[in-house]
Amino acid sequence: MNRKIHFMKMHGVGNDYIFVDTSLYPIDDPQSAAIAWSKPHMGIGSDGLVLIGRSTVPEADFTMRIFNADGSEGLMCGNASRCIGKYVYEHGLTDKTTIRLLTASGVKTLELHVTPDGIVQSVTVDMLAPVLEDKALFQPQGQALPDGVFVSMGNPHYVIFVDDIDAVDIATRGAILERHQRFPERCNIEFVEVTDGGLRMRVWERGSGITMACGTGACATAVAAAVTGRSGRRTRVIMDGGTLDIDWREADGHVYLTGPATLVYEGDILSLF
Repeated sequence: MNRKIHFMKMHGVGNDYIFVDTSLYPIDDPQSAAIAWSKPHMGIGSDGLVLIGRSTVPEADFTMRIFNADGSEGLMCGNASRCIGKYVYEHGLTDKTTIRLLTASGVKTLELHVTPDGIVQSVTVDMLAPVLEDKALFQPQGQALPDGVFVSMGNPHYVIFVDDIDAVDIATRGAILERHQRFPERCNIEFVEVTDGGLRMRVWERGSGITMACGTGACATAVAAAVTGRSGRRTRVIMDGGTLDIDWREADGHVYLTGPATLVYEGDILSLF
């Protein structure tokens, strides 16, 4: 029997997801729901499905599970986490402006930047420290890869610097590289051009394909640019959907991501899931 599920369509610089508060609307089969609802024309249309939950552990206030458009479960999403911060604050689920969010890659701290009339204008996410070597996610030996930098931000990224990003066939190259044998868990692929205004990045996200933005990808891009001497530790990452500010702080080694979160609309969908 179909039941009605209330959802929010939100995006962070164009990286759009369907959000469901599972304390009100539990989803028994999120993999199937993500596939069905993410389809353009035949569903809601999105890069995936995000489930918001209440934390049962004292280390966190809320939880996030994220499912890509192909139904695979992701580990972390910087853009989606900012949207969760906006949702829980503006819906009165918390009055805190510092929120601890439990994800599949650990607890992330969100700092909400709130206007005097109670609107969350932007959010800074402590994405923790990047990892440049992780054999579970990247095999250092094997079939040749294009020159690039592997960075894990709780999920795997491979950053490739190019001279002209508009000349790159993102769909073809991204699809091939996502499933390269040296990435045991598949990989997000970033193509980056260094410009006077910042780092111009386009992304192929594992499980979703080309998206307008990727928060963890922006962080990985900034780290890769810093370790190769292409930028400093603070930079702007410019994507198809907008710009994020990244600060890889020397004090604690953590990467801090700042950007907006936007509610597009909310509604109800009849669901078997």
